[in-house]
Amino acid sequence: MATPPIDVVLPVRARLGECPIWDTEQHVLWWIDVDSRRIHRTDPSTSRDEECKISGRPGSIVLTSDPDRLVSGVEHAIVDVAWPTGELRHRVVVEYDDARPTRLNDGRCDQSGRYWVGSMHDPDTSGIFAGGFYCVDAAPGRSDRVRTLVRGGVGIANGLAFSPDGRTMYWADSPRRTVWAYDYDLDTGERRAPRVFTRFGGSGAPGFPDGACVDADGCYWSACVTAGHMARFTPAGDLDRLIATPMAWPTMAAFGGGDLSTMFVTSIGGDGQVGSAHPNDKMAGALIAIDLSGSGISGLPEPRYSG
Repeated sequence: MATPPIDVVLPVRARLGECPIWDTEQHVLWWIDVDSRRIHRTDPSTSRDEECKISGRPGSIVLTSDPDRLVSGVEHAIVDVAWPTGELRHRVVVEYDDARPTRLNDGRCDQSGRYWVGSMHDPDTSGIFAGGFYCVDAAPGRSDRVRTLVRGGVGIANGLAFSPDGRTMYWADSPRRTVWAYDYDLDTGERRAPRVFTRFGGSGAPGFPDGACVDADGCYWSACVTAGHMARFTPAGDLDRLIATPMAWPTMAAFGGGDLSTMFVTSIGGDGQVGSAHPNDKMAGALIAIDLSGSGISGLPEPRYSG
């Protein structure tokens, strides 16, 4: 396939850009800058970017039925975020241990509206597997949230995604350079039959697996952080395609636009200075758009949190 057109939606900007989500109702892209403690709402058609600052580092965000309310994993708690004020409400602690401090990282909703979220050791992640993997759901008949630890010993939780029918869950641990797949029960939220979906390095995708999404054909797209590519895997786990990005540290992608054929990709910019994430990366921290309409590839609407 020919290299698809790539446009810069916003130039060098984010310290740690993550978690892009296309809002099919407002026709905007939501995304976060973790280290700057900001949530962004960007209109790609005009490049207008709005932001609100919050009192903590967001690891991920999910949409709700209320256009002025997001739910986010901030530090080590799940909170409601009021837009555009950034006020945090309804705080529910997911995890915290003074001896092994962690923060919440990658997360997304399944098609039934459960919020799956993982964590990582904070601030040093080298060889420390203190993170966890959680399911956050609204308790029946109450507004309280219940959270269930489904896996411990996690390095950096990443790569959460679901197949188009919701029956397969994907999840990655970046330091282990591995993506797993599970049979998934949408009715109960239970995972079964864990297996290795793909491993990075060697003959596989370059770099480390970061954030991910699934397209309408059921293929899994992962950001190859440190390696400057987006990788597409077939449902069988075979590497199908690599697209080079203009930044060395892409972090996550989301399908958006009117027909969901544009892939928006966030990236790491370090301390905000040009090239700070990598000495030769002049696009560090940028938000880009990859036009896949000519490839016949499109995405899926993002589920909303049910609580």
